[in-house]
Amino acid sequence: MRIIIATIFPDFVRVVKEYGVIAQAVEEGKIEIEIMNLRDFTHDRHRIVDDYPYGGGPGMVMKPEPFFELYDHCKQRFKDLYTILTSPQGVTLNNRLAMELSKKGNLLIFCGRYEGVDERVKSLVDLEVSIGDYVLSGGELAAMVICDVVSRFVPGVVEEESVKRDSFYNDLLDHPQYTRPAEYRGLRVPEVLLSGNHEMVQLWRTAESLKLTALRRPDLFLTRQFSVEEKKGLIYLIQELVKYVEGRQDSPDSLSSSGKRW
Repeated sequence: MRIIIATIFPDFVRVVKEYGVIAQAVEEGKIEIEIMNLRDFTHDRHRIVDDYPYGGGPGMVMKPEPFFELYDHCKQRFKDLYTILTSPQGVTLNNRLAMELSKKGNLLIFCGRYEGVDERVKSLVDLEVSIGDYVLSGGELAAMVICDVVSRFVPGVVEEESVKRDSFYNDLLDHPQYTRPAEYRGLRVPEVLLSGNHEMVQLWRTAESLKLTALRRPDLFLTRQFSVEEKKGLIYLIQELVKYVEGRQDSPDSLSSSGKRW
């Protein structure tokens, strides 16, 4: 997969491919990330990419010409070009959308700035994408987020099992994670994770994932069709809750991943 980011601040965006699993994937040729400077597609000596808005008003608007010429340049190179514009008016980025975008052969991301882009630029765009209900100074950070989350679904960039365990992959939040030491400043790792019983560990993780989703994202929980494994996790949660309510045990691992009671 190839991701092309079009921006007036290429040095700002370039770091997205220089660290972590993405840098390794780029080095191994599993994904290609190209940063293109919109100013390279201007024709005046000052390389101007913005102008005053028609009708008046505050701020500046990005001119259409650099976007169109950069798009034409990319279209000549790649026939299967899918183009995104980062915009607070776009659809909100989520896991499902990222998975869909990861299947595109060549993804072009336009980064807007100032008061936005000339409306005519949107005639080139297949999809406007937002990363949240807030406004950034420009589209570069949003483009980097899109690049990162989409890259994770490209085969070989991240281990498939790790991706499947990520929050939101199956519309569930991920379970808590622990590592050594087993006890630190009076806080202990849940005993089930130290038991060596792999079946119980998996059941605990499923139960914790369901619990966290129900508490923090009930919208996801209420629409879920539960698998057999998840139903077992719910039964486990109920059994632990009954023991706790009846006073037969202290705050159980399945009820509090932080060591505190509900």
